[in-house]
Order: sequence, then C-alpha cells, then structure tokens
Amino acid sequence: MADKSRLIKKYPNRRLYDTRTSSYITLSDVKELVLGNEDFQVVDAKTGDDLTRSILLQIILEEEAGGAPMFTSDLLSHMIRFYGNAMQGMMGKYLENNIKAFTDMQGKLQEQARGIYGENSPISQDLWAQFLNFQGPALQSMMGTYVEQSKKMFQQMQDQVENQTRNMFTGFQFPTYTPPTADEKAEKAENAAPDVKTRTEK
Repeated sequence: MADKSRLIKKYPNRRLYDTRTSSYITLSDVKELVLGNEDFQVVDAKTGDDLTRSILLQIILEEEAGGAPMFTSDLLSHMIRFYGNAMQGMMGKYLENNIKAFTDMQGKLQEQARGIYGENSPISQDLWAQFLNFQGPALQSMMGTYVEQSKKMFQQMQDQVENQTRNMFTGFQFPTYTPPTADEKAEKAENAAPDVKTRTEK
C-alpha cells in the first residue's frame, strides 16, 4: 500500500493498535475504515509481516456468519476448488474486475446524485437503493446474459483447442491394429503348447 496509508499493528495477544490514533481498536473499527474507503495496512508488530488480507478475511467471515450471508455454500465450494487449479489466477482477476466495474457504476451514480440534490439530501443517499429496486431485474438479466456469453466464449475456446490438437496430429501415420483371425489364434496356441509341456516336465 502507499506510504501514507494508516498503519495498524497486530500484537501477539491479537489486539490491534492504530498508530494514527495511538489507541487499540477492534475488528469492527477496521470494518468502519473499509466502509469509509480508508487506506490502511495491518502488520505483525513483531515480524512486520503484512496481515491485511488476513484481517479482511476475518471481517468477511464475521459478516458471512451474520444473518444475511452473501456467499452460498455452493459458491464457496466452487471457489475452494479453484485453488491450485490452472484457472485460479484468471478467476481471481475476473471477480476483481467485475466487482470493480459494479463499484465504479455505484460511485458515478452517487456522484451525479450529489451534484443534483446536494451532499446531505435523503434523495441522494437513497438513490442507489431506489435504482436497485427499479433496475434490479434488468441488472440480473444483464448479468445472466453476460454469464451465458462467457460460457459460449469458453466453449468456442475449447472447440478451437480441440480442432488445433486434431490438426496437429493429422500428418502422423499411426499403425493400424488388425485383430488376429481364429486360425492365427489356434496356430499361436499350438506353437506355445510345447513350451508349456517342456516347462511342466522340468
């Protein structure tokens, strides 16, 4: 993070110390920093290791344990399966870009509302909620269409890889296998019979 980011130290007793306010804070206070778009970094007070992601994951875990979780069990299972998968890096970037696009859209709408209705206008504050109420079905339809397009693009990519693989091996001549006839099987068995008999006699 930037040098001017707010530095929070985590001590072995799990307490969090805000160096800007020179006071101990809780996980709820860190959540308020996130909601306020405050730039901060959490480090281990002893080793200096960056623990920001770990703290953010703890906040998400607490929110998910509340009454209105955002992620279903199926979604979490799918996310776990991506770890160690070749798609892990791409999936993380995909989710990050989509959330960023959604956040940018929300920010622009709120900025326009503040310019029209003023900073503290109730209309300005509730505009995003009203927008989602009216446009929620349209947004879901748009996201559904986007997912379907992504599926089609992925299927096309699979087909291209399959075709390229098939074309790659077209020039190679592979020996054809012809199953032996009944006479050839009998002849082979007859030729092997003395060997069996000889081993038995020995």
